[in-house]
Amino acid sequence: MGGRRVLDRLEPAHLLLACALIYGVIGEVADGLLLLGFVGLIALLDGLQQRRSRRALQALARLSAPRAWVRRLGVERELPAEAVRVGDQLRLEEGDRVAADGHLLEAVGLWLDTSLLTGESLPVAGRAGAEDAPGSQVLAGSLVAAGRGWLEVDAVGADTSWGQLGSSLRRVIPPQTRLQRQTGRLTGLLSRWALLLCVLLALVQGSLSGHWQQALLASLALALALLPNEIPVVLALFLALGALRLSRIGVLARWPAAVESLGSATVLAVDKTGTLTQNRMAVQALQVWPSLQRWLSGDPLEEPFHPLLERALLASRSDPVEAMERAIHTLAAATLVGSDHLHPDWPPQRDYPLQDELLVVSRLWKDGTGQWQLAAKGAPEAIIGLCHLDPIEAQSFLAAAERLAAEGLRVLAVAQGEEGAAMHGRPGGLGTADPPGAVHDFIFHPIGLLGLADPLRPEVPAAMAAARRAGVRVVMITGDGPVTARAIADQAGLPPGEVLLGEALDRLDPGELVHRLTGVPVFARVRPDQKLRLVQALQAAGEVVAMTGDGVNDAPALKAADIGVAMGERGTAVARESADLVLLRDSFADLVGALALGRRVARNLQRALAFTLAVHVPIAGLSLLPLLGAEQPLILLPVHIALLHLVIDPACTVVLEAQPGGLELLAEPPRSPDAPLLAGRAVQVACLQGGAVLLAAGALLVGPWAVGGDLEVRRSAVVVLLLLSGAALVLLNGDRRAWITAAGAAIGPGLWLVLAASPGLRTLLGLTLLPAAQLVPVLGITAAAIALAALCPLVLGRPGGARDCERRQGPRSW
Repeated sequence: MGGRRVLDRLEPAHLLLACALIYGVIGEVADGLLLLGFVGLIALLDGLQQRRSRRALQALARLSAPRAWVRRLGVERELPAEAVRVGDQLRLEEGDRVAADGHLLEAVGLWLDTSLLTGESLPVAGRAGAEDAPGSQVLAGSLVAAGRGWLEVDAVGADTSWGQLGSSLRRVIPPQTRLQRQTGRLTGLLSRWALLLCVLLALVQGSLSGHWQQALLASLALALALLPNEIPVVLALFLALGALRLSRIGVLARWPAAVESLGSATVLAVDKTGTLTQNRMAVQALQVWPSLQRWLSGDPLEEPFHPLLERALLASRSDPVEAMERAIHTLAAATLVGSDHLHPDWPPQRDYPLQDELLVVSRLWKDGTGQWQLAAKGAPEAIIGLCHLDPIEAQSFLAAAERLAAEGLRVLAVAQGEEGAAMHGRPGGLGTADPPGAVHDFIFHPIGLLGLADPLRPEVPAAMAAARRAGVRVVMITGDGPVTARAIADQAGLPPGEVLLGEALDRLDPGELVHRLTGVPVFARVRPDQKLRLVQALQAAGEVVAMTGDGVNDAPALKAADIGVAMGERGTAVARESADLVLLRDSFADLVGALALGRRVARNLQRALAFTLAVHVPIAGLSLLPLLGAEQPLILLPVHIALLHLVIDPACTVVLEAQPGGLELLAEPPRSPDAPLLAGRAVQVACLQGGAVLLAAGALLVGPWAVGGDLEVRRSAVVVLLLLSGAALVLLNGDRRAWITAAGAAIGPGLWLVLAASPGLRTLLGLTLLPAAQLVPVLGITAAAIALAALCPLVLGRPGGARDCERRQGPRSW
């Protein structure tokens, strides 16, 4: 295994050093020094490429650096985690990764996952208190599993417990992707066979001719021509630069290999709020129950609506984070100031958070007289259950909510607890007893409905149409009710179809769910844990799924998805750590743009690999001839192959990577995830193009069109042919309309002109300036080779077709 690893890591520089050593042994010092110069130039180019990749990765690392919400000198702001200072107050929210050591000033239902630091598998409770109080210490690196709080920072950076564990804990080294493993195996296999062939041919040629030094030089030249050293370099650089390009359109790839998967996505499963909509909610309507009096935004807020807004505010957090609660606070601040419906002096007693089985948030307060006050808000059907409405009243309440939802509004119902927090079985109220653990123990009655508008992002319909043209199915997942969800789906441009509810998902077995998913564009009232079932069902149906998410409970679905996509603005740290991509602006249009860019990277990578294969064919063929016993001297010396490598590498890694491509790539069907990046027709075209150049090179050496003269003249003719045809292959494999393609194609002729103007360099390389009588046939044969190479794709026929497209995509019913 050790020998295999050594063979897999052989690079042109190693072989050139071996050639330089042989030249030194046989007394050709000038040639040896020239090869050493090429080794230095190749090392310089390699260093520049690595520096560019490193800069790309460093830029991505800066974008992905965690951020923290701090209160400093009374001002709240969002800062990079490394900007947090001792004495700051750090806000903790569910899903956050704690950025510093400190002690809790406030904790509401706070539970911390410290498994990365202590190995403790269960979350521990956080309690506010003095710095040395039990349960008040929080360590950097802990994860907020539930609840919220404020932390006063005691230590930052290397002084924290997390920092003292070492940077190795913070490094995420993702496993190699399928393409990387496939490319690594191919490169290793080709390298081993190429070296084995070179050794065998050197032994045969040396034993037959007795010229062991010449045979060894020929075999090393063949090894330089055959080894596919560019493939891993091209792959690594394309993925790193592709990830950097993604960041420029607002999409962060957490590691460059994530770029590879984008071109294969067939389903985008996206959240509604914040992804399709602007996540800038405002209260548009209030409706009092049971009178059904209605207030619309812009009208004066009269007294009948004050108690409804008051209870909605009491059921919300005092420091709102969630968009709907911010909208309630905004309306209250604009309309209730100066009234007796704002209660900043009431102390909160207990929170009853949202639960999977009850989509209601409740808060218990004590008013200024010491009386209990209770408010709740949540989904209308959940409030109906909480208030135990009779069937007739429940149907009327739900109908009023659906009328609001049909206008595209997100509807919340508001309920009020009985006076004194009366409880079932205890009509006298809570009194001095401790609050119960279940909100269902209290007696509630509904007081009205809130309709909130979250406008659709203006760019969504066009992005939705682009995804549909690309053969990519989009499904919307939301916690909203079915009427609101369908209204937003119509605005976004989703196709008509059934709205499947979360409760229906629980009743379907896996096989039924896979069958039911066909043609369903909208999933409503979906809990975060149900997203995992949706991802698995879509994958079972043969789809390649990109799933968006932002919460702690979204992490399993993000990990299970082929491409997990987290929200950068409103997403939790857990979601971002579980995802492959992060939408920095939370925009669906950015995700569709990333899809197009992923396809661009895949297409340009195909171009680069095809170009590399086509260029290697004539070089390998010319290097093989002397070792097959043909009556030909060594036409291409190692120094000439190194010179040609200096043309190949820049053309591949710079010119072809920068080939343009935009949303027009979305007119193509998704690439099958099982398809090799370069196979079938692309390999055939590359081999035929390289074969055409090799045939032309053979015509320059033998036959009626052979160039006369000594070895130096014939070698010069072949080098000119390879430089010019290599430039033509850049044009044939690139986008001929782009200036970058023309710039790349100019590398070969430019090098030829440099050689023509540099007698000393020609002498070092063993080349000569061709006279006009010999240059004209060389240019004619080169032109014929280029024309033949251009005809190769036509010989093989048009790629793809309707039948081929259907095989890649599979039958689509949407």
